[in-house]
Amino acid sequence: MSNKLTPISICVIMKNEEKHMDAFLSSIQKHFEGYPYELVLVDTGSTDNTLSIAQKYTEKIFHFTWINDFSAARNFSLSCAANDWILVLDCDEYVIEATPSALQIMIEKYPDSVGMLSRRNHYEMNGTDSVYTDDVERFFNRKLYHYEAIIHEQVRRIKGPDNFPRVAIPLVVDHCGYNGTYEDLCKKVERNNTLLLQMLEENPNDPYLYFQLGQSYNMLHDDEKACYYYGKGLEFDVDPRAEYVQMMVIGYGYALLHLERYDEALLFENIYEDFATGADFVCLMGLIYLRKGMIVQAMTEFLKATTFETARTEGSNSFIPTFNMGCVNEVLGDIETAKALYKKCGDFKPALDRLKELV
Repeated sequence: MSNKLTPISICVIMKNEEKHMDAFLSSIQKHFEGYPYELVLVDTGSTDNTLSIAQKYTEKIFHFTWINDFSAARNFSLSCAANDWILVLDCDEYVIEATPSALQIMIEKYPDSVGMLSRRNHYEMNGTDSVYTDDVERFFNRKLYHYEAIIHEQVRRIKGPDNFPRVAIPLVVDHCGYNGTYEDLCKKVERNNTLLLQMLEENPNDPYLYFQLGQSYNMLHDDEKACYYYGKGLEFDVDPRAEYVQMMVIGYGYALLHLERYDEALLFENIYEDFATGADFVCLMGLIYLRKGMIVQAMTEFLKATTFETARTEGSNSFIPTFNMGCVNEVLGDIETAKALYKKCGDFKPALDRLKELV
């Protein structure tokens, strides 16, 4: 690896992000200290204190007239950069782990690739802060790649096929964009869905758009509409290995459980071989069996879920199946085993609540 580090540009688009700006920008300062980078901020029409906060961190602030097209704004930010290697971040993504110098390895060894950071998405479920992790394409050479799609924009080759190589980069962010008020979420969903439905009119056979519509309604806990769009997306011949397809199946399954449509959820047995490669789906199957009263099958799946080293949703390979095994033992009258399982769940609130009841 070269001793000289290649300078990069960190490109951000923003609008009315005053509640995030200080924490976000200071997280970049902290984790990229000593690395040659510039911060490029593009504002799309802020009316709060976003700009005044941003000015404390960089002079490279540009303005873009919003035209209902996220890719247009992203690509404008790329054009404002002084460097060809671009790292794209959002204001509600706080950098929590980073080894910037390791980016040089990718730049030298995989110059045609796109780097994927790890994003920890926080959301509320059953009164607790839950987290699911996904990998997103954010580091690339702007001479080779740009953004396409007006909403949920994706990195695409400027020329050539889209099956480009991807490489994991040593960067982890906490994404807090789903933790706003219900009013904030409604505004975000309304904005997103207007653009998604516009794209769907033009591309009615794109399962990814149905997935994103399902995600929008899932965010609002509107399980009926989430089920509808997830179900439509899964009617297509999709690749079970694709990350968005796996997320669509999981979202669909939980929405069916919330609606108590257990018989429909049990049909997931038909796709078990394709999707039981991770803790999230296996844990979901355990819950489906539990709701159907199939105790032996449920316990088998919960135990299997704990054998996976990692999980997309935090706890799907640890405290969530362990808690449910505790519930089963409690119902069956084996209180001591139930208490032991609840204790293994650490600070998982539902488990702590059960332990208080069993004292």
